[in-house]
Amino acid sequence: MVDLTDLDMWARGVPYDEFARLRREDPVAWLPEEAPNSGFWSIHRYSDIVAASRDVATFSSSRGVSFEEPTDEDMAARTTIIDLDPPDHTKLRKVVSGAFSQRAVALYADFVEKLTDYVLNEIGNYDSVVTGAGAGGSGEADVVVTEFVESVAKQVPIRVLARIMGLPEADLDLFIDLGDRLIANTDPDITDVVWGRDDTDAYRMYPFRSPYGKQLWDLGRKVIQSPHADDVLGRVMNAGLTETELDNFFSIMVIAGNETTRIAIAQGVLAFAQFPDQWERLRADQTLLDSATDEVMRWTCPTHFMRRTAAQDTVLNGKQLKQGDKVILWYVSGNRDEDEFTDPDAFDISRDPNRHLSFGRGGPHLCLGVHLARLEVKIVLAALAKRFKRFELAGEPSRIRSNFTNGLKTLPVRMIP
Repeated sequence: MVDLTDLDMWARGVPYDEFARLRREDPVAWLPEEAPNSGFWSIHRYSDIVAASRDVATFSSSRGVSFEEPTDEDMAARTTIIDLDPPDHTKLRKVVSGAFSQRAVALYADFVEKLTDYVLNEIGNYDSVVTGAGAGGSGEADVVVTEFVESVAKQVPIRVLARIMGLPEADLDLFIDLGDRLIANTDPDITDVVWGRDDTDAYRMYPFRSPYGKQLWDLGRKVIQSPHADDVLGRVMNAGLTETELDNFFSIMVIAGNETTRIAIAQGVLAFAQFPDQWERLRADQTLLDSATDEVMRWTCPTHFMRRTAAQDTVLNGKQLKQGDKVILWYVSGNRDEDEFTDPDAFDISRDPNRHLSFGRGGPHLCLGVHLARLEVKIVLAALAKRFKRFELAGEPSRIRSNFTNGLKTLPVRMIP
């Protein structure tokens, strides 16, 4: 059996074949872990993931969403909205939910379109970009070769988030860097304090058990002290939160609002490079943009899993779970479930229905930013479709060493106008 906690394996690629076997043979499996962790229930089928997501009384978020097994003191120091169960989760969600409704997000469409055009126009300002005639002997002119994560995928989401939250433009690179070090805290190429390798006990009270969590808190406090009116931070400031609650709310908004969309954009372009026929379909028929956006979300699955904890003894798909057991909901497996999706291993931009799990599904923890992420991905795809007739890999993409995020560190691509 493949060890799903082997991060070096995930750096090489997602174990889709192993998940397919587990869905067939052991949809709710008990898997061991190395000490000091105690093992976990691994949930692989779409229907079980949705059922557990809906049953918040039984499957609690209160012990965090990662493989870590934190103490009560740890959780008290760094609980965020994603670590809360109703009614506390519901109350905190209402503070900002209006700013991320479908209607509110639609008002940003013009801004995102102009921002995307600006970012695409600025590609040539990055040192990794080369323009010139010809591509692989094709004879086509003005081919753009770029490291796509740095030049495009990284640029759009953080600037959209800055607009919505009121983040200072001068600090955006620092926000990105700190977010990377936190969300990819298992990758030594990204952070010098690696969870699971180094002794992180001194940082256990900070987000993601990282010293960079404290830096993000400190930066957030400076931002919050600035005047805020109708942006998200203005709403948060008026909600009567404690300093600790403000620290953690700010941190999770910056990280989640940036990382997942960046991953979807980068992995989406990789998918279209690997399946050029689907890019040709999209360019030929822009009415496919909505379904293409959802298929990019399903296919890329930016967040591979969310963890829950059994709040009481229960039975799931015939297996007896005990109170306190750790439960891992593998969205990445559910998104390829044969019982939910026809031909799930095909990248099909006209897929309908497409009830993917990439932002959660069922229950109160549906991602707050689902409408914003969908808008950004759709607009970026539309802008790219107007400019480029195909993408080609210009080198091997490199993956983040993580089983939590489907992030790419680099994506060298050749973009043919």
